[in-house]
Amino acid sequence: MLRHNSILSRILTMPIEETKHIWMDGKFVKWEEARVPVLTHALHYGTAVFEGIRAYPALDDLLVFRLRDHVARLLESAKMYYLDHAYTSTDLQDAILELLRVNKIRTSAYIRPLIFVGYGGIGLNFTGFPIRAAIAAFPYGKYFEKPELKVCISNWRRISDESMPPQTKASGNYLNSVLAKLDALKSGYDDAILLDHRGSVSEGTGENIFVGKNGRFATPPISSSILAGITRDTVLRLAQEFEIEVVEREVSRMELYTADEVFFTGTAAEVTAIVEVDRRKVGNGQIGKITRKIRDAYSELVNGLNDRHLDWVTKVYEG
Repeated sequence: MLRHNSILSRILTMPIEETKHIWMDGKFVKWEEARVPVLTHALHYGTAVFEGIRAYPALDDLLVFRLRDHVARLLESAKMYYLDHAYTSTDLQDAILELLRVNKIRTSAYIRPLIFVGYGGIGLNFTGFPIRAAIAAFPYGKYFEKPELKVCISNWRRISDESMPPQTKASGNYLNSVLAKLDALKSGYDDAILLDHRGSVSEGTGENIFVGKNGRFATPPISSSILAGITRDTVLRLAQEFEIEVVEREVSRMELYTADEVFFTGTAAEVTAIVEVDRRKVGNGQIGKITRKIRDAYSELVNGLNDRHLDWVTKVYEG
C-alpha cells in the first residue's frame, strides 16, 4: 500500500519548473508576482478558457506547433462564454513568442494561455467584471510517464452539449475529467476513457482516441461530446497522407475490447499507445505497427522535420 501511494503521489504532483516571467494583461511580470484576488470570479465558478500549446527544440531554434490554430480555438472558446477581452489573435501569438524569448526557453516546453473573469463581485452574473488574460510558459517533458498505457472505462459520463459545450476548452468542463482521472489513478490505471450520454466512446480525460481493427481506424465524431483536438486533426491528416483509412463515427465500448490498436492524441499526450482497457489486452499488449508509424511521424512534424508541413511550426528565435 505504501508503494502504491508513493507512485500515485508522484503521478499526481507533476512539478512545474518555474520560469522568470509570466505575461499578464499585456505586461511581463515576475512569476511570483502573477497573482489574483481570492474572490476572482473564475476561481469560484470556472469562468475561464485556456489552451495547451507545445514547443519543441530544433537545431538552433524552438518551434511552437500549430500556434495559430491553438489561439484560434482559444478565441472561439472565449466567444462562447461571453468573455469579451481586448486581444486579437496576433496580440496573443506575439505575446506567446515573446514570453518564450524573455524566459530564454530552448528546451521542450508547455504554454498555457488563459482568459478569465476577474474580481468584480460575487454571483453568477459577471457583466461588467474585468476580463483578464495570462500566459505561462515553462520547460515540459512527457505528460505520461509510460509510453504505453493501461486504462479503464470511467463510471463518469462525458459532459453533454445539452448541458455545457464540450467543444470549448473551458476550465469548468475539466471537473468532469478530474473525477475520471483521479478514480482511474486510485484504481491502479494510467488514465480513463469516458463514454458520452448515449454510452458511446467519447474521449480520454484530456485526449482524443483512435481505435483500430484490421488496419482501419475509427475516431469518435464531434457529436460524441469530444473536444475537437488539434492533435486529432493532425493525425487525421497524417493518416490521409499514409493512406490509412480513418472514419469519424460513433464507437462502441465493445470495440475497445476487441481492437488491434488504440491510441490517445493530445497536445500534452502527443500520440500515446493504449495497450490495455479494463484489464483486457489491446491486440498483443504492445504498441501497434500503425500507432508507432503515426507517433513517429508526429514527432517529425513537431520537430520541423517534415517539409510538407513547415507552416504548422513557428520559429521563436529566428532573426
